[in-house]
Amino acid sequence: MLQKAPRRTREKILDLSLRLFNDFGEPNITTTVIADELSISPGNLYYHFRNKDDIVNSIFSQFESEIERMLAVPDGRRSNIEDVWLYLHLMFELIWRYRFFYRDLNDLLSRNRKLELQFKLILGHKIKVARQLCLDLRREQALEASDAQIDAMATNMVVVASYWLSYEYVRNPRKYTEQQSMSDALARGCYQVLSLIGPYLRNDTRLLFEKLSEEYLEKLS
Repeated sequence: MLQKAPRRTREKILDLSLRLFNDFGEPNITTTVIADELSISPGNLYYHFRNKDDIVNSIFSQFESEIERMLAVPDGRRSNIEDVWLYLHLMFELIWRYRFFYRDLNDLLSRNRKLELQFKLILGHKIKVARQLCLDLRREQALEASDAQIDAMATNMVVVASYWLSYEYVRNPRKYTEQQSMSDALARGCYQVLSLIGPYLRNDTRLLFEKLSEEYLEKLS
């Protein structure tokens, strides 16, 4: 039988660093802590990464690759409300996997020029996708809103999604990493973002939105 190749030290460093940054916050983790957790020497770690920012940037490259694949509207057809719902689910799952970027965002951007520039592009891309989803709904006469209202909706959707985990952390920091607690928190985030569109929905799409909302609220009650 073919055996799996052992994971390389570089991959182990990135996987462990992501977990430690997520659990304890990036400012609280040093390269010494990472090396100790992996039972390797600091010199071995520095052979793969020059410093902690180099590790952060490498993790961010992984995040960028994943989010670029996700930030795409359906090809060949206009989006519907279920596409928006799915998009939000995938977005929140990705934010959760790389949650330290969002929780420690201000600190990271203040000292990492690459992250500062790239995160601006990501936020802009998120707003563009959210706007396109809303425009598609309007073209299908499922949403009634002006261009200005859609611009505001798209921005608000991205703002709420980007800072939702920080809000949940403030609400209950002691349960922040509990799986069920965070699963509910992500579901609440999806509902909260989608509720920004709710008042503008019309016809069958409005009815579907209300049905989906009722099912979500039942699960969270």
